[in-house]
Amino acid sequence: MPFTAFWKRNLALAKLGIVTNLEYRFNFIIDAFIQPILSVGIEVLLWLAIFKTADASGLIGGFGKEAYLAYAVWAPFLGRIAISWMYEAMMVEEVVSGSINTILTRPLSFYEYYLSQTLGYKFITLVFSISFPLATSLIFDLPVHYERLPLALLIVLYYLLLVHTMSFLVSTLGFYLTRVRSFTLLKNLALMLLGGELIPLDLMPKPLAEILLSLPFSAGVYVPLAFITGRGGYELLAQGFFNITWGIALMGLMAYVLWKRGVREYTGTGA
Repeated sequence: MPFTAFWKRNLALAKLGIVTNLEYRFNFIIDAFIQPILSVGIEVLLWLAIFKTADASGLIGGFGKEAYLAYAVWAPFLGRIAISWMYEAMMVEEVVSGSINTILTRPLSFYEYYLSQTLGYKFITLVFSISFPLATSLIFDLPVHYERLPLALLIVLYYLLLVHTMSFLVSTLGFYLTRVRSFTLLKNLALMLLGGELIPLDLMPKPLAEILLSLPFSAGVYVPLAFITGRGGYELLAQGFFNITWGIALMGLMAYVLWKRGVREYTGTGA
């Protein structure tokens, strides 16, 4: 059956993504543990320094020190899951170098080929790296609603579809431009800011915060983190799912048009 073949094919690709990344254990440990832990350390120190200068109420934006420490502990973890560097670079290289030929001749799409590997890699990263924010939150009794964690992780995984679609869009630019790799750096830095990884979006000026919350990028870090720390509820989560959906539709349409036109010119010239 077509669905069975589709499932087996993508499951095999997801396993490939897992095995490939676990093969380089040192790189995996750096990506899944060391880098997020260092980021947490830096952010915790910053928030502790900020609260030393807080007013007598001990509140910033209506929340206390423990709430911001919880945010600092979970933000780097979610940020690493909700962003793509490695596979986007590989997709861009495939298009720019011309090695995309090997995928065009296979019975699966370029988008599907890398999506399954990305999801496999992110899943294994999530399984291993979630132990640190969980243990830290439990040890220091941080204000985290653990019963909300499954839905928060679900929206992050759904957000990965948007991130991968954006990576696909960036890779299609390789048909038209020569310096495409710089877009990866620019996009990911923008997502860190727009997603609320650096600071909670509700601390920004209200008009700006409302604009950012209406964009799908806030669903990468801020929305799931606000949901599990009590800064937001189910309404915010539902809005996040909706924003991701229209973001995927818009980015997907743009990527599809650029891909079809690019492949047509690419194969037409015999590159």
